[in-house]
Amino acid sequence: MVLESLMNPLKAEKHPKEMFFIGLIYASVAVFLSIWIFKDYSSLVMVFLTVTAAVPIMYRTMRYEEKKDLKSNEEEAFLLREHWYALSFFVYMFIGFVIAFTLWYIFLPPSMVNIVFNVQTRTIEAINAQITGNAASLAHTFSQIFFNNIKVLLFSLFFAFFYGAGAIFILTWNASVISAAVGNFIRTNLALTAKSVGLVRVWDYF
Repeated sequence: MVLESLMNPLKAEKHPKEMFFIGLIYASVAVFLSIWIFKDYSSLVMVFLTVTAAVPIMYRTMRYEEKKDLKSNEEEAFLLREHWYALSFFVYMFIGFVIAFTLWYIFLPPSMVNIVFNVQTRTIEAINAQITGNAASLAHTFSQIFFNNIKVLLFSLFFAFFYGAGAIFILTWNASVISAAVGNFIRTNLALTAKSVGLVRVWDYF
């Protein structure tokens, strides 16, 4: 597969920032293919295609890290430092996913955004309804966010235990939801700014 050959674990650990661009490519190709082939189901298909592209590098990295553990007689602090390199490039890849999905959300036509980010938007609306449906005190809002993140953590552990690609699926799904929220915020403000300065066509587009 072409996409999986773009990066290998050794190179990724030496140059973790390059995984940002790999994340951009994986997510952008996934969005393009999902719109082109599975348009009506693109909000989920783009997540699965992104995961499909990311699984090989994730799997090879896990095997590479396991070999380090087996070969090394060093103390735990050293191993944690070594594993941090792998963790860092996953962080950069996640940021790449978020930026790519956000850019697609901002610049796609409104009718297309409603299709491509349909499930993500409904997820955000459901979370907002839980928070605003109650007396929205600061403590309640914090508890909602905290327990939602605990749930995501448990899902990640559960998926990683039963499915090798489970963790990367949760990572990609959350990147797409965050992107929908950020993209909506940016798009709305771009529209309002365009309207305030008299750019009617830009206002209509956004």
